[in-house]
Amino acid sequence: MSLQIKKVLMKYTLTVLFSLLITASAYAADEQQLIQESRLAIKSFAGQLKAELMAGMKNGGPLQAMTVCHEVAEEIAIDNSKKLGWEISRTSLKPRNSKNSPDAWEAAVLTTFEQRKAAGEPINEIEHAEVVSNNGQSQFRYMKAIPTQPLCLGCHGENIAADISTKIDQLYPNDKARGFKPGDIRGAFSIIRTID
Repeated sequence: MSLQIKKVLMKYTLTVLFSLLITASAYAADEQQLIQESRLAIKSFAGQLKAELMAGMKNGGPLQAMTVCHEVAEEIAIDNSKKLGWEISRTSLKPRNSKNSPDAWEAAVLTTFEQRKAAGEPINEIEHAEVVSNNGQSQFRYMKAIPTQPLCLGCHGENIAADISTKIDQLYPNDKARGFKPGDIRGAFSIIRTID
């Protein structure tokens, strides 16, 4: 092979590598932007939900907070989803509401969240982002672990009062969201965004 051809091939190879590097760099920047936007969306959603639950606790204790959660949590998720143009929700390996059962991808991520927690990673730092293909459409998927707080134990703990347990059974006949302790992973916020 002549020196001239070698130089042309080398220049072409370097151009392709440089182009791939720029593309990978742009993709990483785009993914970081998507992660930041997802974190902000979840912070807003969680803040709205917590405010409603705290108001319910203040106005009528755990029974009222449970009613608020039953009636308002889904509305907050739907409103945020419409406003952002994304799907934002909560899910868990032990869901209270069967509508919040994880899909296969979410279940796999939740399982890795439990492994990461067991390895010592702080729950408030546990998150996962990934671009996946769903029926030929690219989606950015993001999940953020939800830690079990002491406030959660009245409805999700190991020793739930009889009146609260009865109300849970009425509202959620397929409830699995009991037996949590502080510091357990209660579930996760989940975001799906269609990307071009």
